[in-house]
Amino acid sequence: MKKTIVLFIGILASLTLNAQENISLSLNQAVEYGLKNSYSAINASRDIDAAKRKKWETTTIGLPEITAKIDYQNWIKQQVSLIPAEFFGGNQGEFAEIAFGTKHNMNASATLNQLIFDGSYLVGLQSAKTYLKISENAKEKTDLGIREAVINAYGNVLLSEESILILEKNIATLEKNLEETNKIYLNGFIEEENVEQLKITLASVKSQLSKTKKLKNIAYKMLNITLGIDIATSVKLTDTLYKLVEENLNLELLSSNLTIENHVDFKIAKNTERSNELLMKLEQSKALPTLKSFVNFGYAGFGENFDFLKKEQKWFDSSLLGVSLEIPIFSSFARNSRTQQAKIELEKAKTNLTLTEQKLLLQLETAKTEYKYSIEEFETSKQNLALAERIENKQQIKFFEGISTSFELSEAQRQLYTMQQSYLQTMLNIIANKAALDNALNTPINN
Repeated sequence: MKKTIVLFIGILASLTLNAQENISLSLNQAVEYGLKNSYSAINASRDIDAAKRKKWETTTIGLPEITAKIDYQNWIKQQVSLIPAEFFGGNQGEFAEIAFGTKHNMNASATLNQLIFDGSYLVGLQSAKTYLKISENAKEKTDLGIREAVINAYGNVLLSEESILILEKNIATLEKNLEETNKIYLNGFIEEENVEQLKITLASVKSQLSKTKKLKNIAYKMLNITLGIDIATSVKLTDTLYKLVEENLNLELLSSNLTIENHVDFKIAKNTERSNELLMKLEQSKALPTLKSFVNFGYAGFGENFDFLKKEQKWFDSSLLGVSLEIPIFSSFARNSRTQQAKIELEKAKTNLTLTEQKLLLQLETAKTEYKYSIEEFETSKQNLALAERIENKQQIKFFEGISTSFELSEAQRQLYTMQQSYLQTMLNIIANKAALDNALNTPINN
């Protein structure tokens, strides 16, 4: 009975493990999964967390700081000072050896430091906010890139799956043709060359199938890496290539316009310009005075023995208030040189902002052109495929009726196989170019 229970638990655990190792995903689910779990998404989120902590680190510079300090001194052999002996009634010209202080000394103090004014600090606060915005923009750009990468990886897997199905179907047809052709040859109605020609075609298609299966395994592993899943995990795709093509056929996108200011690349360039502007202000702020203050409280104890933990120990308190004003006067023009360098970097950032705007407009135009062409190419390929199927079918009929040669049949078959792969590729192109167009339009992830 115990063995049965153990066996049942083992089977249940195995089934649970297999359930965890197999993941079923539609394209939308894959995108959502990738946005949460891909390696790039995780690191982009960490960059934002780091930027938030950097912002707080900068903020704390202007907040009060309290430090405490305890000093203990034990004179193993006290330092001796020489004092003129005549001070104590001795002879003139002679010196008395005297050790000042006690053998044991302890000081405890606490200091409060407060920055009152520093132009660099104010600029630093603004820079920290800008740095956080840049990190958030980078996360947004990373998410858009992840979406496109997941769509492409998902589509490549579907392409390999469909290619395998078509190749297997072609092999079945070729094997049937070879079998029938071989029978006709054995009966002496055709030459052996016809059989050999079909064998060559069959071997070529089988080789292509073997290669495609290997590429399919690589495509799955690439999808797993893109999603942030271990490459050994089995992933099942629930969408089909044909379904995704239907969902991605949207000619209305060709008339869509772009609001440049909302595009993540423009926002990154804009924040870079702002960052360089703050760097220039930082150099300028170094010409302003810096005002700081501090308050110190302390206690000191002395004794010939270590009695600091006893109630009888006498402590002497002290307190100190201080203000420090630092005024830059002359820096040998180094400060002015740094300011001019920062100004040049700002001008470069403004030029890059204009360049980014022009690039985004060109990118959108290019993406629309590619997307429109992929749709047109898909329709053309669909017609060519239907035509190639009719030609191949007619050539089969003619071949078995003895009207055409095996060479003509093989040519028709190769043309059909080329059109099949071309048709699948145009389907993938629609999906990929639609993803690229979404990025060019800065289409939000949740749409």
